[in-house]
Amino acid sequence: MKKIALAAALSLAASTAFAGGMKEAVVTPATVTAKTTTSSSAGGLIIPLLLLIVVAAVASNN
Repeated sequence: MKKIALAAALSLAASTAFAGGMKEAVVTPATVTAKTTTSSSAGGLIIPLLLLIVVAAVASNN
């Protein structure tokens, strides 16, 4: 009798566990970010050239 009661309890527990069925997985789309750098090739030369011009102008006044 105990085996029948245990089997009945297990069958009821198993049927309620699968009652909802499989659910589709929720997948969020991946975000794509593009890094854009806008710099010219002369960007690193402008400040040293301006500094050199200022130093030359100061030196020519003395």
